[in-house]
Amino acid sequence: MSADDHPQFQRAYQALLARGPGRMVPDITRITALSELLGDPQRTYPSVHVTGTNGKGSVVRMVGALCSAAGLSAGTYTSPHLQTVRERLSLAGRPIGPERFAEVYDEVAGLADLVDRQLRERDGVDADQLTFFELLTAMAGWWFADVPVDVGVFEVGMGGSWDATNLVRGDVAVINTIDVDHRELGATPEETAREKVGIIKPGAHVVSAPQTPRVVDQVSAAADEAGARLWWLGDDVEVVHREVAVGGQRLELRIGDRTVDEVLLPLFGAHQAENAALALAAFVALTGESFDAMDDDVVRHGLGAVQVPGRLEVVHRDPTVVLDGAHNPHGARAAAAALEESFGFRELVLVAACLDDKDVESILTALRGAASHVVVTRAPSPRAASVARMQAAALAVWGDTGVVVEAATDLGSALTLAESVAREGDGVLVVGSLTTVGAARDRYLPLPDDDPEELVIAPDDEPDAVDEHDVDAVSALLDDEDELSAALEQLAEDDAPTGFDRDDPGGP
Repeated sequence: MSADDHPQFQRAYQALLARGPGRMVPDITRITALSELLGDPQRTYPSVHVTGTNGKGSVVRMVGALCSAAGLSAGTYTSPHLQTVRERLSLAGRPIGPERFAEVYDEVAGLADLVDRQLRERDGVDADQLTFFELLTAMAGWWFADVPVDVGVFEVGMGGSWDATNLVRGDVAVINTIDVDHRELGATPEETAREKVGIIKPGAHVVSAPQTPRVVDQVSAAADEAGARLWWLGDDVEVVHREVAVGGQRLELRIGDRTVDEVLLPLFGAHQAENAALALAAFVALTGESFDAMDDDVVRHGLGAVQVPGRLEVVHRDPTVVLDGAHNPHGARAAAAALEESFGFRELVLVAACLDDKDVESILTALRGAASHVVVTRAPSPRAASVARMQAAALAVWGDTGVVVEAATDLGSALTLAESVAREGDGVLVVGSLTTVGAARDRYLPLPDDDPEELVIAPDDEPDAVDEHDVDAVSALLDDEDELSAALEQLAEDDAPTGFDRDDPGGP
């Protein structure tokens, strides 16, 4: 039985799904009300907030891995998920367990229902309720505070200013390359940027990828207005050198006056090297002077251990099947360049399935020179582009090239067809949407049958025998509420990581 078949998890997950995506409106009233009722748990720990058009999830995972290598407990919140919603809430790279997911849902859902009732009383029976994403975001903030984590790393769902994640402290804001993606955010990079720079908090530290000149102006202006310190990739931090290596690439990264070499990043493509530099800058901004005392091996171990499923991920051999979540032209161009650089395929069979709100023809055009055979299908989503639309777009791109374009009714049939076409030395690339990639991953790398939630104590870590006097002292402490509160406050102070103040809402 898969971990997701756990009955309590399914109960909670189905209740979340019943809330639906909700309307795309610039309004954070609902999530703000819920967070306030919870005590704004998302503001009780330092956080890194990541936006941009592509690369957000990769940067989040890289920052989390760097924190773990430094001995900091990092909770990461990403979206969307590939195979299980539990991926979105992770601690030290491990998804929340099914039972704990259900418990966290129950701990938050009661107050969510209260907010829904209050909104109906104020706005009438047709008032919008808290959405799937809003409630899940609140669950992440609550769980991270309960653990408690040393750092929260949050990926923006969409945009920035009006995103449910924008209630975090945002000690560090990361702005990856901004391009056109969601129609709701605008028709140009400049329009999109106006929404995304809204994650910059007063006094925060901002790390940005290179942008178009007009977007540069917007990022700079937003940072100035917030009194934030701004670092640019290519100036304050840079990829000094990169070369293809077995299983990824070898990097030399510079941050300020310090250079870290021999970084083995197990990911492909120049775009992932740039993501690693952004993540390093965010980590340095977060840890401040503490980074000066860290050995270079912290960076090497952190980036060397990062895992980013569904981003040029090899999931099968004979033939080699590679999954990439490219779902816009910018991401597709990056995937094509990385394939050419890192994979020596004789021919490439492309399997593509996009969502209907995407620029399908532009996505496929970015892969025009890479594909030798094309199979289009429908993504396993209610929002999927039809097979007819996918086929028409593919014929418009490859119709005059001699490349064969075929259509399959579903993703399973498309993958079977692609595998049959591929010969020795060929590769299969699956792209178009994270929904498509997640379903393909289910085929090649299904979820494990179990997911133990209890920590296994190693022999050297076995606890000492309990002293009866200690038991009596604890019992007496539990009977005295004032003494218990004082002890818990002292424990929180003693346990706070060096360099962080949980009660300080300011920057790093």
